[in-house]
Amino acid sequence: MNTGKYEKVCYWTEQRDEKVLLRNLKSGLTGYTFGCTSEGETLQVRLPDGSLDSWNREECTEANSGL
Repeated sequence: MNTGKYEKVCYWTEQRDEKVLLRNLKSGLTGYTFGCTSEGETLQVRLPDGSLDSWNREECTEANSGL
């Protein structure tokens, strides 16, 4: 995910309180965003089993079209 998409996802997640479906390019897992960390450019995601994870922006992509 490039910086522009990362910033849009963070805006939607933190300012509009909308969850964005992401896919991890390394593991193939999907999860919905619930936060961002600008210092490390990571996205916090909730996985389908309810567990939480943190993904670097470079290892994920938006799972739906629209960004």
